[in-house]
Amino acid sequence: MLSSLAFAEPAAAAPVQVPAHTVAHVPLVGAPAVQAPSRLAPMRAVPSRYTVQRGDSVWAIASRYGLNPTSVLALNRLTGASVIHPGQVLRLTGTVSAPARRAAAAPRPASAAPATPSTSYTVRSGDTLSAIAARHGIGLSSLLAANGLTMSSIIYPGQHLRLSGSQAPRVVASTAKPAPKPAAKPAAAPSGRYTIRSGDTLGGIANRHGISLQSLLNANHMTVRTIIYAGRTLVIPGRGTTVAPQSSSTKVPSTFLHYTYPKDVVADANKNKAALLAAHLPSPAQMQQIVASTARSMGVNPALAMAFAYQESGFSASAVSPANAIGVMQVIPSSGEWASQLVGRHLNLLNPYDNVTAGVAIIRSLVRSSKDLDHAIGSYYQGQGSLAQHGFFSDTRAYVNAVKAHMKRFS
Repeated sequence: MLSSLAFAEPAAAAPVQVPAHTVAHVPLVGAPAVQAPSRLAPMRAVPSRYTVQRGDSVWAIASRYGLNPTSVLALNRLTGASVIHPGQVLRLTGTVSAPARRAAAAPRPASAAPATPSTSYTVRSGDTLSAIAARHGIGLSSLLAANGLTMSSIIYPGQHLRLSGSQAPRVVASTAKPAPKPAAKPAAAPSGRYTIRSGDTLGGIANRHGISLQSLLNANHMTVRTIIYAGRTLVIPGRGTTVAPQSSSTKVPSTFLHYTYPKDVVADANKNKAALLAAHLPSPAQMQQIVASTARSMGVNPALAMAFAYQESGFSASAVSPANAIGVMQVIPSSGEWASQLVGRHLNLLNPYDNVTAGVAIIRSLVRSSKDLDHAIGSYYQGQGSLAQHGFFSDTRAYVNAVKAHMKRFS
C-alpha cells in the first residue's frame, strides 16, 4: 500500500493542457515566486493590543513578536480561516476569558462552596484542540490525555471534552494489586534495516522505531512523497544518529523523477524555500490541527483535507517542490491566485494559514465540480482539464489510492 507519492512527472506521450483553474501540482513555466521577506524582523516588545495594518496576517503578527500563532488566534476567538482587516485591534497578551454568565437571581449563601474551574468544555465550530487548551490555560498533552485523544483525533461541534484536572486522582488501596506497567517499547538498535510490509506508512515505520520521520527520510534519501512498496528494505538510523538538518542553505533540486524543471521555476522555488526556512513555522502537529480546523470552518471533510496534506507534505509547512509547489498543501502560485478568487481575498502561500486555506478552497471547489471523489482527488494532482481529456495517468491513480487510504486513517 502506498504511504506517500512522489511529485507527478509530466506525461511525455501526450501534452497536458492546463486549464485556467489549474490545481496545485501542474508546473507552470515562469510562475512567479511568492513575495515574502527572506527573514523575519527582529523580535520586539509585545504590546497588549495591536492594530492590524494593510497586508498583515495573524501568523506574521505573531511571528513578529515571538508569539504562538495558535495562541493569538485563541486569544481573539479566531480560526485559521478567519479574515482580519486594517484597523482591527487584536489582543496579543492576556488570557482568554470564558463567556460571561448571567448573574444569579440572588446572592449565594455564605456557606456555599467556592466556585471551581470548569471541568468540561463543549466544542464549537472552528475550535481546535490547541486553541481549547490555550483558552483554558492547560497543556495540550493534558487535554489529549484527559480525553483519550491523539494529535490526529478529529473533534466536532457539540462534542464534550474533559479539561485537565477534571478527573480526581484515583486512589488505590494498599491491599489492591497494583496495575501492571505497560510493556516498555523496545529500544531501537543503533542502526538496522526494516523490510516494508503491506499497509506500512513512512510515518508509522518511523514511530515504531522511535525515530523522527525526517531521520528516516534522510537515511534513505527519500521525501514524504516517495513511493514505498512491500518488500523494500529501509535503513533505520539509531536514535542518536545525526541527520542533516534543514537550513537556510537547503536547495530545492531541479530534477525529480527523471524530469528537469525550468531554471526560472526552480529559482523561484529556492527563493520560497529560503523564506520558509528562515521563518518561525508551526510544527507538523500544529499544522495538522490547522488543516482540520480550516476544513471544518470551510465545509470540507477534515479527514479528506488532512489526507491531502499528509500525502503532499507530511504536514511540513516548509515543503517546496521543484515545480514551486509551496507549503503543507503544495500549491503553486497560479493556483494560489485562483484560490484567492475562490475565497475573496489575497492568500499568501508562505503564510501557513493562508496556504491551508488555499488548498482547502481548491479541494472544496474540485469536490463540488467533479462527478465523484476519485475525480476530485485526481484533479488536485493531475489537473481537472487534463483528467477530463486524458483520463487517469497511472501515477494519478496511485495518488488517488494513497489519499483515500490516508483519509481512512484520519476518519
